[in-house]
Amino acid sequence: RIGEVTIANFRRVQFTPDLLPSDITGTNVFDPNGGGFDFRPGPIFAHVLLADEINRTSPKVQSAMLEAMAEKQVTVDDRSHALDELFFVIATQNPLDLAGTYPLPTPQLDRFLFKIAMKHIERDAELEVLSHYPTPSLARAASLPGVTREAIVGTRRAVREHVFLSPLVKEALVDTARTLRADPRVLQGASTRSLVLSLPALQARALVNGRDYVGPEDLEALAPRIFPHRLELAPGIEDAAEVVRECVAPQLERLARASLRR
Repeated sequence: RIGEVTIANFRRVQFTPDLLPSDITGTNVFDPNGGGFDFRPGPIFAHVLLADEINRTSPKVQSAMLEAMAEKQVTVDDRSHALDELFFVIATQNPLDLAGTYPLPTPQLDRFLFKIAMKHIERDAELEVLSHYPTPSLARAASLPGVTREAIVGTRRAVREHVFLSPLVKEALVDTARTLRADPRVLQGASTRSLVLSLPALQARALVNGRDYVGPEDLEALAPRIFPHRLELAPGIEDAAEVVRECVAPQLERLARASLRR
C-alpha cells in the first residue's frame, strides 16, 4: 500500500528455500556484443522492498540484505552499486515453530527499526475486507494522489532539522539501553546502532502528533517497538515488551519533570 500511495518504486520478493543472493541483489551478465559484463540489478533496487516471509530462506540469503540495509548499497563481484536514499525494507516472518523457517541472524534483526506483532483483525475489519471482493484493495489506492519522492525527502529533512531532540532524551534512550543490558532477564541487549536509528523515529512521532520537540510520550510509545526484537531473553522470560516497559519507566519519570523544548 505504501508503494501505491506514493510516487515510489515498490518491489516484493517472496523468500523461499531455493532463493539465491543474486536473485535479490542482481548479477553480472555477459554481453556477447560488447565482450564485457553488464550489471542486471535485482529487486532490491527499489524505494520500498517488501521481503515476504523472510525467514523461509537460508541464512546466506538473509545475510545478503545486511549491506543494503546498513549502507544502502550492494556489492556484486567486488563492485559496489548504490541504492536510492529512500530505500527501506519491510519484512514479514513466519513463527519459528512452523516447518521450514530459519532464525534471523542478530545483526539483521538489529537493522530493523521496529517489530510489530500482527494479530487477527477485528470482525468488522474482516467484513470490510470481504466487502471489496473481487476488487483488490490495492486498486483503490492507485487512484489516490501520490506523494512525490521530493516531498518524502523534504519531510525527512524537516524532521531532522526542525523537531528538537533534547540531550536529556538522548540520555534517557542510552540509559534505557544500558539498564536493559544489565537486567538479569536479558542475555543480550540492544546495540548502539539501534539507538542511532531510533532518533529520527522519535522525531517523526513528535511531528505527527503536532509537536516540534520530542517528549517522554514518544519514548514511551516507541520503546516497546524499538527494543524487544533486539533482546535475547533468559530462559523462562517471554514478554520482552514488558521488560522494556519496566526498564524505561524511570527514564520517563525523569523526562516528565524536565524541560524538553528548544
